[in-house]
Amino acid sequence: MNMADYTLEEKDSFTVLGVGTELKSDYTDFAGINKEKSDFWQAFSQDGRLDTLKAIATNDYVFAVNEAVNNKMMHYAGVMTEASAPEEARVIQFPKGEYLVVNGEGKTADELNNKLAGLAFGQVLPEAKNFAYVGGPNATVEMGQRNGLVFGEMWIPVVRK
Repeated sequence: MNMADYTLEEKDSFTVLGVGTELKSDYTDFAGINKEKSDFWQAFSQDGRLDTLKAIATNDYVFAVNEAVNNKMMHYAGVMTEASAPEEARVIQFPKGEYLVVNGEGKTADELNNKLAGLAFGQVLPEAKNFAYVGGPNATVEMGQRNGLVFGEMWIPVVRK
């Protein structure tokens, strides 16, 4: 991977309204986790809940958020919105600060998600000498489509080492 695939960007704090599921697979079981995420998104898209969220969004971005909540690994579908939260939704607070931003594209949102997470957590972070991820929510941001591919970014809050 060439190192131009990522940048460090300063972001203001922001919130994402998300509807989520608890991931039951062990955190080292990537295949299991990816399947759970995939099944969740499929169900969430098919039953109309994703469209409901998109309808109240302030932009076209769709967030796939990973967050540890009370020692549970949670995965959310979310959007940026000014609207008030539906019952089952959670307001996820992203901190102000530096973010590792990894760009990519995939044939599907699923593929984009897995690819960006693989690059970020498998390559960039382990090799990073001057910054580290110390927790907090991270997200894949699906930004749109071009040339038949889904493109987007992964945003991971980092601290300088």
